[in-house]
Amino acid sequence: QVQLRESGGGLVQAGGSLRLSCAASGSIFSIDNMAWYRQAPGKGRELVAVIITGGNTNYADSVRGRFTISRDNAKNTVYLQMNNVKPEDTAVYYCNIKGSAGLGRYFEVWGQGTQVTVSS
Repeated sequence: QVQLRESGGGLVQAGGSLRLSCAASGSIFSIDNMAWYRQAPGKGRELVAVIITGGNTNYADSVRGRFTISRDNAKNTVYLQMNNVKPEDTAVYYCNIKGSAGLGRYFEVWGQGTQVTVSS
């Protein structure tokens, strides 16, 4: 089994910064995509940013230029650096990781979610 541990959420003022982390542990042979999603109250879950094995990234239009996703393969960890945050960034943020446990076994796991609240 693979477990994820998220950290870094909290309360921040508009224009401030926050860094989220998500560390994976367990039966991991390799990790492919690592991503962050978010879900605001009354809305569906949306993709915020994704980083693939080769390091290519993609962002939602609403966060491009303000958020940066990165990964540390040695630590099986993905980060989301959030700069110049806005009240509309308020949401529960979830990490999502896809990979292989070896021997033809693949996994996709979700973090437990971390609350980010941006005050105006």
